[in-house]
Amino acid sequence: MGSNRLGSSGRLQVNKTAPGRRVWLRWLPAVAAPAVIAAGALAGSLPAGASDPLPAKTPAQVLELAASHQVQALSGTVEQSADLGLPELPAGKPSTPASPGSVASVIELLSGKHSARVFLDGKDNARVQVMDQLAERDVVRHGSDVWFYSSKDNTAAHLALPAHDPAQSKNHQGAGGVHTPAEVAQQFLSKVDPTTAVSVGPDVSVAGRAAYNLLIEPRSDATLVGKVAIAVDGRNGLPLSVQVTARGADKPAFSSGFTSLSLAVPDQSVFAFTPPPGSTVKELPVPDKSRERPDGSHQDAMHKGAKGQVSVTGTGWETVVGTAHGNASAAESVLKDPLMSQAAVAVPGGRLLSTALVNVLVTDDGRIFAGMVPPERLQSAAAAQ
Repeated sequence: MGSNRLGSSGRLQVNKTAPGRRVWLRWLPAVAAPAVIAAGALAGSLPAGASDPLPAKTPAQVLELAASHQVQALSGTVEQSADLGLPELPAGKPSTPASPGSVASVIELLSGKHSARVFLDGKDNARVQVMDQLAERDVVRHGSDVWFYSSKDNTAAHLALPAHDPAQSKNHQGAGGVHTPAEVAQQFLSKVDPTTAVSVGPDVSVAGRAAYNLLIEPRSDATLVGKVAIAVDGRNGLPLSVQVTARGADKPAFSSGFTSLSLAVPDQSVFAFTPPPGSTVKELPVPDKSRERPDGSHQDAMHKGAKGQVSVTGTGWETVVGTAHGNASAAESVLKDPLMSQAAVAVPGGRLLSTALVNVLVTDDGRIFAGMVPPERLQSAAAAQ
């Protein structure tokens, strides 16, 4: 993290942004990736106040505590509550069940309340079990293998991560859409820059652990985000919960946090996955990165200036991520998704999926743009290319 200073208001001003978005995002569907940044893992109710006060820390010290945490293994229950203002979807089952990892499954997780069991061990093992009513969805990473499974329709999808991809050696939680509150928090911490006010509120308690209440507030009015509250474990710096409030709102549109947590190493059997008998298994294709990187470099495709299919305009809270070239078949596939077709509305130049915190624009020529910004910002980014 860059050098910091306190402004005249006593709030922290950070002079440099954190490193760019993680490489693994390029493995997610073009619409799902920006949406998941806001949807994150799986969350819950507001943290309670801490009974035993923690040692006082400045905003800079709490930021450093969160940035330097070394927690590599854990298991726990995470609860999520999302009220993003999505259009009401038809009651009952969709004509086609939401496939594991599909846009439909992402939209489902952007609505209502969800509970999940989360398991992590080191760089290569992660599992999230989303507990639906009378059903279960799993995302499992073990080494280079990532599995999506839905018991609702007994379907599974498998993704083999490239052996030499930087995402495999550096990151484990993001692969295949596996997230924890720590990853959700990182997406917002990475946006802290001189346009961001940072302060520390009263201590809170999450999953029985005392935590600092780090408050992040964009000074820019060109973002949908009003403020973010991150509970940072007072002992190890692990982000325990995240609450995101939209600009002008008085309660969080999204909250994600642990309700129970153990820092013991999970049993390795948790990360072993075999599709159940009779299940339908689909192999997910790995994108051909040779076309994305003519120079053979490993530069982050989400980073501005990368020679890939992804474009980035704006910085910090005003960042817009888009596809550099139109792909009519991919866009058509996205729009035909049963839930997406219900949630997206027609706007000049394309169709828009709008929520309280994230907007996604699919243009008429097949490009896709997303960001925590008003729709006109997406339209401007599309028009500028």
